Amino acid sequence: MAKTDRMKIGVLCHPTYGGSGVVASELALSLAERGHEVHLFSHRAPPRLARASGQVELHVAQGVPYPLFHATPHDLAITSAVLDLHESLGLDILHAHYALPHAVSALLARSAAKGRSSQRAPRVVTTLHGTDITLVGNDQSYAPLVRYTLTASDAVTAVSADLVQRTAENFGPEAMAGRIAVVPNFVDLAEFHPGVATAQTGSPPTVVHVSNFRAVKRVPWLVEAFAQACGPGSPGEATDWRLLLVGDGPDQARSRRAAKNCGVDERVTFLGTRDALPGLLAPADVYALSSSEESFGLSALESMACGTPVLACKVGGVSEVVEDGVSGWLVDADDPQAFADGLSRALRDRERSRAMGASARERAESLFARDRIVDQYENIYRQAMEGPPR
Repeated sequence: MAKTDRMKIGVLCHPTYGGSGVVASELALSLAERGHEVHLFSHRAPPRLARASGQVELHVAQGVPYPLFHATPHDLAITSAVLDLHESLGLDILHAHYALPHAVSALLARSAAKGRSSQRAPRVVTTLHGTDITLVGNDQSYAPLVRYTLTASDAVTAVSADLVQRTAENFGPEAMAGRIAVVPNFVDLAEFHPGVATAQTGSPPTVVHVSNFRAVKRVPWLVEAFAQACGPGSPGEATDWRLLLVGDGPDQARSRRAAKNCGVDERVTFLGTRDALPGLLAPADVYALSSSEESFGLSALESMACGTPVLACKVGGVSEVVEDGVSGWLVDADDPQAFADGLSRALRDRERSRAMGASARERAESLFARDRIVDQYENIYRQAMEGPPR
């Protein structure tokens, strides 16, 4: 297949602000920009896609509520929508983001497509994003099904080398050896860049954090570390340091209580869910990634692209994104004092933070540019189409 050949691609993803929904949406838009026919399937419009003008067809497939079901079966509705479109159009690729439920839906559609029409069954590419392996995949209720998606997919990718290793540990290196390609997340350098906004003269030193406020993100822990950096006897005690929290989720109430209990509620601002992230990331002195588990850290990469250095816990694939001492700082995940010290260091020496932010931008440009990563996905699609079906 020539590199210029147009493909018909179906993308299956969660409609979330999380990394997988963002990457899937941005990838769909990028592929459409390159001339491919792209269809995105989800049970709601993903935010990054909803606000974009790209030529991606959105298929919202929602299961019908029925007393027999404890929860509405969106995954079955998506499978049916994919199969219906394939029979009329002939999809070449189904790209499932997350093993469960999307790879299962894609594989079921592929199986059902065989022999049902004159169209060749689509090839299935599965991308692992993290918790589908480290959390859901570890649960014995789902492990056999996750293992099936890994072995039955025509191609499998993971967002970091660490996630590949974790997958092999959980499901057996003999089954996974050589099957999973590392394709990191990417960032649109034209949208996320240092010039999108700058700190105003006299503006207070600021930490920014963006997440869905799930327990794994440890936002209350971050608030407490920030309070420690600003506490009595610390360099931040007599300053106007600020913590900016963007997003919403289960732990927001706990995070607000932590700020009040630590006496820093006037220093912490809860902005809620926002789409205009570049304008919030670029002026900050440091981005704080406090997760106890992170297979990649897309928000950290977007901050780096904006010229903002990252302070993160040394977990999962974060060290593949942030170069310790160059584009940011990495500390042990169980050491809140080290995290507090890192915040203090970044906010006290703003000139040093700006220099590291410049290095962070260079790293984003050299390793994680959008076109570089989309090229890799196109090559994987072509290899899956040219290879024998699984």
